[in-house]
Amino acid sequence: MKLGFIGAGNMGGAILRGYLSSGKIQPDDVFVCGRNMEKLEKLCHELEVHGCRTITELMEACDVILLGVKPNMFPEIMPQVAEKYEKNKVLVSMAAGITIENISEFVGPDAKIIRVMPNTPAMVKEAMTSVSRNANVEDECFSQVFDIFQSIGRAEEVDEQLIHCVIGVSGSSPAYTYMYIDALAEAAVHNGMDKEQAVIFAAQSVLGAAKMVLETGVDPVQLRINVCSPGGTTIEAVNTLQEKGFTELVQSGFQAAVEKSKRMSE
Repeated sequence: MKLGFIGAGNMGGAILRGYLSSGKIQPDDVFVCGRNMEKLEKLCHELEVHGCRTITELMEACDVILLGVKPNMFPEIMPQVAEKYEKNKVLVSMAAGITIENISEFVGPDAKIIRVMPNTPAMVKEAMTSVSRNANVEDECFSQVFDIFQSIGRAEEVDEQLIHCVIGVSGSSPAYTYMYIDALAEAAVHNGMDKEQAVIFAAQSVLGAAKMVLETGVDPVQLRINVCSPGGTTIEAVNTLQEKGFTELVQSGFQAAVEKSKRMSE
């Protein structure tokens, strides 16, 4: 497989580095095209991958092309992609608000298109990525692309109709989690701990709790109950959070992200 990246900014670069470090692809099979030639040359030198000066050059060389540009760039780049697109190639998009149907309008109804929604923990190989495909993508092609995103964390295949939900629950949710960590750390500072140490205590506790959910398979509600000894400190904190509307507040933030995603896709 020859893999191409049109745009390799923070997210695209994280995906590229993660997949290379997995050892499942060699640098000689990777091609990158970007607008900033200075950054492109630096990246290609660092990772020993091929740099392409034009989209045409990259399209001619690659079997799987990851579209790592912002949504507002699609009207500019997609005509160039379409010019050299062939039906054996797979296009992978991670742009919010750009549907599979939007892309097929440029490259035709027979094109193989996959839409993904990773999140920023890709930078530490702990991403959660949704992967959706159209009917033209065969299982073998899909598996190759799916493997790319498994190399930077976890991936799940979902119907594209769930993409707005995905954005609420994982695409945007690292930001809510950072807010939670910061709030815990600030509370610890107010109780005498220095900020740097407080962030470590809060962040490690979030990491550990998340691993408990993923590795034990126990429902989060039950895990919460298990921690709450009657009359103890944890049940006191949980009751206070519930009284203040903690659950409803988080769900409101989630829904706001979902509704914004829907408006972006209109």
